[in-house]
Amino acid sequence: MKIWTVANQKGGVGKTTTSVALGGLAAEHGRVLLLDLDPHGSLTSYFRQDPDTLTRSAYTLFSDRQRLSEPQGGGRRFVKSLICATDYPNLEVLPAATGLATLERRSLGPDGLGLVVKRALALLADDYDLVIIDTPPLLGVLMVNALAACDELLIPVQTEFLALKGLERMVNTLNMMAKSSRQGLNYTIVPALFDRRTQASVSTMRTIRYDYPERTWPGKIPVDTKFRDASKAGVPPSLYEPQSRGVEAYRSLYKWLRQREVTHSTQAAGSVTAAKAPASRGVL
Repeated sequence: MKIWTVANQKGGVGKTTTSVALGGLAAEHGRVLLLDLDPHGSLTSYFRQDPDTLTRSAYTLFSDRQRLSEPQGGGRRFVKSLICATDYPNLEVLPAATGLATLERRSLGPDGLGLVVKRALALLADDYDLVIIDTPPLLGVLMVNALAACDELLIPVQTEFLALKGLERMVNTLNMMAKSSRQGLNYTIVPALFDRRTQASVSTMRTIRYDYPERTWPGKIPVDTKFRDASKAGVPPSLYEPQSRGVEAYRSLYKWLRQREVTHSTQAAGSVTAAKAPASRGVL
């Protein structure tokens, strides 16, 4: 099971659209869980759940976190009980509730809330092929959980000048976290809401690629009104309008991410094999 987190400290950059679009595409190939950690519950609302009225949600993970340690599979059953089915094959949602907003006032210590999501998802390792986490535009307990749990971080960035400062803050945050933990996090910058008709969008795209050449996905997600239509219908974009230019862009991103995972896994396996191989003896 792989875990991708979609995050940015700036709002309105397409995090939920990215989460749902990639989730819909991934569900064509395996079992997918979408986890909503944003108190606003945009992803939850996308699939016609009401974050204001839910009694079992991602908030329950935190409020009843002691249940994660229940023996004989009790912890796994607890997490599974919070998950909602959707109308679409291989795609399930662990919804958000507005109560998540209250967690920022609580502890992040060793016995606090920092690793709740990581612990919960570890119990589901045999149930899904991919988990995608949608996050709030705020560095706090929820984003910390999402970053601690993930294998890959995706940072959607709107191609406009103001978004560059948000990206800079996000990258600085990641660098500070890497120094404190002595372990870096794989992340990919995803240029989004690109409008080739505007000089501002084109210029911002160039700046992103120039400033972060090794971290930026080679493609871009265009502005596409089909995303809005799919959201209104509550249907993943790849099922609503599979041939739209926006879906084609996300399909390209999904394939790129999966191919990179395969490449990294192959390289890692090669390194292990090389390390275990006996030293060859020279011939005199």
